[in-house]
Amino acid sequence: MRDPATPRHSAFEDFQGLVFGAALCAFGVFILTSAGLVTGQTAGLAVLVAYHHGYEFGPVFFVINLPFYALALARIGMGFTLRTFVAVALLSGFSLLIPLVVSFDRLDPLAAAVLFGVVTGPGLLALFRHRSSLGGVGILAYWAQERLGVQAGWVQLAFDAALFAAALMVIDPLLVGYSLVGAVIVNLIIAINHRRDRYVAT
Repeated sequence: MRDPATPRHSAFEDFQGLVFGAALCAFGVFILTSAGLVTGQTAGLAVLVAYHHGYEFGPVFFVINLPFYALALARIGMGFTLRTFVAVALLSGFSLLIPLVVSFDRLDPLAAAVLFGVVTGPGLLALFRHRSSLGGVGILAYWAQERLGVQAGWVQLAFDAALFAAALMVIDPLLVGYSLVGAVIVNLIIAINHRRDRYVAT
């Protein structure tokens, strides 16, 4: 639990945390999509839509998240919703800028999956620690747990299972397998390091 005497992050500290986290996540997605891989949650859905229709990931991700903000506002609060909107907007913008300045001559898909995990995990940690998220399924899972009594983890797991099953119809199964490696690394980093009993400055 956070000590009530512990000061919260300032607005500037929150903003730099959102920029840092969104930039890392955007770079992680760039690594992922450069190797033709996919991931879970709302980002994974945006990646599949972008692959299938030839759109850019950033705008697709931004649009997919729009319906979830009303739910976040009603169930979690204005501050979280605004910070999440900013994080999603930053990631979407960075996703358009990064390909203009970075490219890969060679990128092994398994290496890409691992790099995606180790880059995106810390990015998500930064967002979580500044009381934000990348929206989408995480918000829906929170609502389902609060309103319906269904554990958030199970909601996210069910969504990801359906997403990776759909990916098998669009992407080479070997690449889907590599993608799972990246998703596992991300989740391990968050599970091990996202500890509210250890990180108290919020």
